[in-house]
Amino acid sequence: MKTVDILIVGAGPIGLTCGIEAKKAGLDYLIIEKGALVNSLFNYPIFMTFFSTADRLEIGGLPFMCLTPKPGRQEALEYYRQVTQYFDLNVQLYEKVDQITKPDELFLVQTDKGSYQAKKVVIATGFYDVPIYMDIPGEDLPKVHHYYKEAHPYVMEKTLVVGANNSAVDAALEIWRKGGDVTMLIRGTEIGKRVKYWVKPDIENRIAEGSIKAYFESELLEIKEKEVIIKNKEGAIITLPNDYVLAMTGFRPDFDMLGRFGIQIDRENACLPDHNADSMETNVPGLYLAGVVCGGLNTHKWFIENSRIHAEKIVGQIATELKDDSNLEQSKT
Repeated sequence: MKTVDILIVGAGPIGLTCGIEAKKAGLDYLIIEKGALVNSLFNYPIFMTFFSTADRLEIGGLPFMCLTPKPGRQEALEYYRQVTQYFDLNVQLYEKVDQITKPDELFLVQTDKGSYQAKKVVIATGFYDVPIYMDIPGEDLPKVHHYYKEAHPYVMEKTLVVGANNSAVDAALEIWRKGGDVTMLIRGTEIGKRVKYWVKPDIENRIAEGSIKAYFESELLEIKEKEVIIKNKEGAIITLPNDYVLAMTGFRPDFDMLGRFGIQIDRENACLPDHNADSMETNVPGLYLAGVVCGGLNTHKWFIENSRIHAEKIVGQIATELKDDSNLEQSKT
């Protein structure tokens, strides 16, 4: 069974950054990813533009060169592929981590393809894998999608977009421009305040002119094969003809997975996983968190640009501890 100094779960930008730091520190490491390289970014809408400028998405000190200040999904995928190749990172893709335990001094990491031992483990799995469900009748119908890739499947169809933040707004605008019949359902009184500043006026104007219909302060009650049932702000129950529902209700970390690994979750406080903000070490000694996963349900707290430092903190501490352990063993002999 292979033993490494650090096993990193997740090959997103922060997981890759942890690998870069581990390689710089001369540590033996392995990155395991259940999907494609930077899997969350791969699942973004095809024509999505980042809110951040290219320099804020850089990792490993490698410049992110693109034609416009704010890169798109395709440019980001190309950049992180190049970073992985440049540093020759040890990444195993399409391998899912099922369980992490610590039966003795080493962690035992079991995947759907094998087992590994590690002195330390870093969880950098992000939050894009588990949708926040509405828990309403019909949400499990095939017509309901929690991920949006492109407008083409919704052309000439009636689509209800649930949500008012960037993913919902981008989907509604793109589908409408490609010829889809779009209705938005929004719990609040207005379009989300975090919507990209160059997009917000566009969606507000489309709603104001009636090109995109919108129900504010409304709730989706039930989804049926060819219609949806909503409650509007006046409390009236309305039935709308419908072909597709895009539930852009957000995503969350996989709390069940973190719990299996022994990490305590504060269910009363935004489901924050227990960790030391200075060292990033969890309540399980030697098990660390890095990136967006640290924020629990506060998924807007951590981004690539402000969580890159997690990798430096974690690997710096691990390198020191492993060096001290090695010196102690040498002194005993």
